[in-house]
Amino acid sequence: MTDIQNIAAEPLDGATDEELVEQAYEMMAGGQAAEKPQQPKGGKWQKWKANFKRRGWILLFILPALVYVIIFCYVPMYGILVAFQDYMPGDPIVGEGTAWVGWENFKTFFSNPNFLDYFLNTFLLCILGFIVGFPLPIIVALLLNSVRSRKTKKGLQILYYAPHFISLVVMVGMLELIFGSDGLLDQLSIKLGGDVNGLQLFLDADAFRPLFIFSGNWQDFGWSAIIYLAALSGVDPALHEAAKVDGASRFRRIFSVDLPAIAPTIVMLMILSVGNLMNCGYEKVLLMQTGGNLETSEILSTYVYKFGLLGGQYGVGTAAGLFNSVINVVLLIIANYTSKRISNQSMW
Repeated sequence: MTDIQNIAAEPLDGATDEELVEQAYEMMAGGQAAEKPQQPKGGKWQKWKANFKRRGWILLFILPALVYVIIFCYVPMYGILVAFQDYMPGDPIVGEGTAWVGWENFKTFFSNPNFLDYFLNTFLLCILGFIVGFPLPIIVALLLNSVRSRKTKKGLQILYYAPHFISLVVMVGMLELIFGSDGLLDQLSIKLGGDVNGLQLFLDADAFRPLFIFSGNWQDFGWSAIIYLAALSGVDPALHEAAKVDGASRFRRIFSVDLPAIAPTIVMLMILSVGNLMNCGYEKVLLMQTGGNLETSEILSTYVYKFGLLGGQYGVGTAAGLFNSVINVVLLIIANYTSKRISNQSMW
């Protein structure tokens, strides 16, 4: 045991991991080299094959996720060809009866007099939601991590996580009961001497974005904080003890210890969020949409649904969806490149 401690305390300068493993084998064998797995000869390819034979079963754990991604993410990409066709249900996507129209569907979409309104509404709804929603889980995770009482911490976690399990239909129904016509706020406004018609926020175009953004963040911020709490649980307590010895306050330790520890997680999630920035979730938008708020609630996703599916303009709707996806890919590349240049952290 003493020999092990002495050698561990004085490792060879420049020793690689394999050399340190060999030292450990020798120590366990009483100074003589213990039997070790023979290193395969033949270069990196043979070494990779040997490692795959020993540890290849681990890949079975990612197999279900791989199958899911292939079936529901890659196979449907075949359908983007519809954006370049005059497509009707029953027509072959690629075949003898395919009617190719080139860029005509894109020209029809871009020449729509409301195109700029749809694009601006989508951008504002998504960017404002990102500005409010991205830092909120980080702040909540840091605050929860600072709570000393375990019972209080668990109670707050349950309180924050619970809204995530409310369905969108129920959520919009709750908003309707509170902010809709004849809702709670309307009745209070009338009782307090306001307009006899109430506030009618669901019919107000200016109220759509705040209602959509803050209700969505209230529903998801606690669930999103789980990832940051998991990252914070891996912070070495010795770092906090050393900071306390140096006289750092709890607030100071958040910026000097906690935030640097979860910085890689923040960067990765930020890149992923930017890559999904133009996807607002059209289901909730459609549920909250009324005749009075169409000015701000009509976005690219609802255009695809209404003109593509309901209107039978499948080619134009697919072109609009493809345009939205291309913007997301461009934003993802820009965010990854910027992160790599600034913080030397990126997805690829």
